[in-house]
Amino acid sequence: MLDKMNGLKRTVYSGELRAGDIGREVVLAGWCAKQRDLGNLVFIDLRDRSGIAQLAFDDTSAREIFKKAAAARSEDVLMAKGTVRRRQSVNRDIPTGEVEVFVTDLRVLAKSDTPPFEISDRTNAKEELRLRYRYLDLRRPELQSALFMRHRIVKLVRDYFDRHGFIEIETPVLIKSTPEGARDYLVPSRVHPGKFYALPQSPQLYKQLSMLAGFDRYLQIARCFRDEDLRADRQPEFTQIDLEMSFVDEEDVQAVNEGLMKEIFREILGKDLALPLRRITWKEAMERYGSDKPDTRFGLELTDLSDQLKDTAFAVFRGALDAGGSVRAINVKGAAAALSRKEIDKLTDVAKLYKAKGLAFTRLAEGGTSSSFEKFLTEEEIHAVHERLGAEPGDVLLVAADAKDAVVFAALGAIRLALAKKLDLIPKDSFDLLWVTDFPLLEWDEDVGRFFAMHHPFTSPNLDDFAMIDTDPGSVRARAYDLVLNGTELGGGSIRISDPELQEKMFEALGFTPEQAKERFGFLLDAFRYGVPPHGGMAYGLDRLVMLLLEKDSIRDVMAFPKVQNASELMTGCPAEVEQKSLDELSIAVTAKEE
Repeated sequence: MLDKMNGLKRTVYSGELRAGDIGREVVLAGWCAKQRDLGNLVFIDLRDRSGIAQLAFDDTSAREIFKKAAAARSEDVLMAKGTVRRRQSVNRDIPTGEVEVFVTDLRVLAKSDTPPFEISDRTNAKEELRLRYRYLDLRRPELQSALFMRHRIVKLVRDYFDRHGFIEIETPVLIKSTPEGARDYLVPSRVHPGKFYALPQSPQLYKQLSMLAGFDRYLQIARCFRDEDLRADRQPEFTQIDLEMSFVDEEDVQAVNEGLMKEIFREILGKDLALPLRRITWKEAMERYGSDKPDTRFGLELTDLSDQLKDTAFAVFRGALDAGGSVRAINVKGAAAALSRKEIDKLTDVAKLYKAKGLAFTRLAEGGTSSSFEKFLTEEEIHAVHERLGAEPGDVLLVAADAKDAVVFAALGAIRLALAKKLDLIPKDSFDLLWVTDFPLLEWDEDVGRFFAMHHPFTSPNLDDFAMIDTDPGSVRARAYDLVLNGTELGGGSIRISDPELQEKMFEALGFTPEQAKERFGFLLDAFRYGVPPHGGMAYGLDRLVMLLLEKDSIRDVMAFPKVQNASELMTGCPAEVEQKSLDELSIAVTAKEE
């Protein structure tokens, strides 16, 4: 029979005990992390969310108490009453290592089967197994610490925005589908057969309508959903720190968010963040780093060689330049010894993943220069390329060319990151936070054959550029901005369109007929007839923020119950089939099933 608490109440958490508690009678509760039976001595490491305390039993303990301690096994749930005393052997590895509790009353509240893996940060169990038993995995101190950190950040965010006049407003989770961007998760309606709700990809329209309603400053810790392929920093359901402000411009939105970042870095990491944050334009980010979310903690910047090679006869470069593209390069300083031909071939494979046809190179090694392309250039062109790149003995020059700048940027941007990892160029414990501004308003989708909004259809264009919306829509800049931390997009936002005519023009540029715009966004256009304040906002990925601050490799490490690569949850086995009765009630027929 299991013991009962019988009025015994915990008085302190295990991890809170210190030398100042010596002589104090305490009651602890938690899980048996480890039991050591030395014959006439038994020690139990009792673990709760705060840490570990050592429980001690010896030949002076009551016989029944000693017997229970000797029988305790890993993950049994225990409650112990006793007196704090100094340990004979101090453990400097844990905060409670100076003391132990000599137990006078031990209750076994629940027995545990042998866990499928060690409940320890040292476990070598595969992630798939740990996710299948996530409730056990969450007992590990590392994961618990991450979730406590997440809690602290959310509280800090709410307190910060409250002090700055924001009001938290909950927006609906069952909304109208407005497909533009990632795929929606759809929810069938039983009351309206054949019709569907969508789960929100963001509260975008509702927070804009909150501005129209006069709330002026909106905040929400919002749950969002996107049916998209997963990556290390993506999940099908995630949490946003979502905000919107009225009567503001870009500088106002950025300033309040910089203040938030400064407070988070100070309170969570103990680091002083210098403000204002650095700002670079989208164009500069792409041309220097090959990415709109650049990691600028290291060099390896891209260099444009198009002018140096404008008259070249080399067919690969000539074809790219004649088609309106470019030739760009990275000089990997002093890397000739580290980058063999085999390693360069691996980088070529990386480039090809981003649709580049290949990667040209020159190795200025001690044993002599080797190059895949310089034999096709004139001496003047070789000299011009080396001079432009500042090439010296020991360097490796990596060159990409394509008819589309986007391909060159993507390929060299990916190679730049691969090189930084391989050559260990990223300084440890460093945080690089900056704004990327002046994004293109629209981007062309070749598969669909039309422009899409780079951010969303409600982003305001730069009014200086908007005259080009009909003649050169791809050149129109948006009043959009992203906050980037260590090469990852932390959050993004924009000043919104508040002019009804401009919003209709934007829908037209995106290829919507007036009827389509009315069908999808009629409620917004109607609302715009009743006085819209100028407004703008931003949203952060909370999961990404915690992941980056804790320097984790995946947001799964900072979420309680994440999904895996195929968007399933291993612990509960969802998604799963449902009973036919439920399908019938929803007027749904399943036409295909996975094998």
